[in-house]
Amino acid sequence: MEWRDEGVLLGVRRHGESAVIIDVLTRSQGRCAGVVRGGGGRRMAPVLQPGATLDLVWRARLETHLGAFTVEPLRQRAGALMDDRLALLALGSVCALLRFALPERQLQPELYARSSALLDQLGGDGWLRAYLHWELDLLVQTGYGLDLRRCAVTGTTEDLAFVSPRTGRAVSRVGAGDWAARLLILPTGLEGDGPMDRAALLAGLRLTGHFLASRLAPALGDKPLPEARARLVGALERL
Repeated sequence: MEWRDEGVLLGVRRHGESAVIIDVLTRSQGRCAGVVRGGGGRRMAPVLQPGATLDLVWRARLETHLGAFTVEPLRQRAGALMDDRLALLALGSVCALLRFALPERQLQPELYARSSALLDQLGGDGWLRAYLHWELDLLVQTGYGLDLRRCAVTGTTEDLAFVSPRTGRAVSRVGAGDWAARLLILPTGLEGDGPMDRAALLAGLRLTGHFLASRLAPALGDKPLPEARARLVGALERL
């Protein structure tokens, strides 16, 4: 069995004395793992950095086997972000959440494209907002998307200010009434193209974090969300 594809490197772990097992999200094969022989050496260390895009050839005797990769670098990203700690934390969060959320060998072409585009944007203008939208899209692509189009109580599309923590549906100020304190904040600007300040971004990350933890994680066996995401949110809170 053999295939060739490009993929984003999500993680690396040691395997024996000189090999590593890499976890990648590929364009046409989904999330896959495989051995890179010699990947633990100094020559390969700069290549096998999470967030890098690699040219991959996978070979195995049977399709169900772990298999082995040969890799060539196409695009490195982590090195360019060494002076931007927040963007580097976001890169780690993207890779960790993809490993956390996606089953192996399930095609995810749209999520691959969106994730690659976000990784390319990190450190540039508006990347924090793009990261927040990526988390919203991750919920959609895994089957747990939010309905923020209209109020679940009144049906209006105006003055939407909250989200039900149970249903994931938007609620207007009028519709919330006395229940407002029990609802999640829907930050201003989340659905538009305008700028979002730090408070709005944090409110948006609390919103997506709630549903990643309460909807996605239980479906995966109640695993805790990756620590890499908590480090990103914590760093943004401390700015």
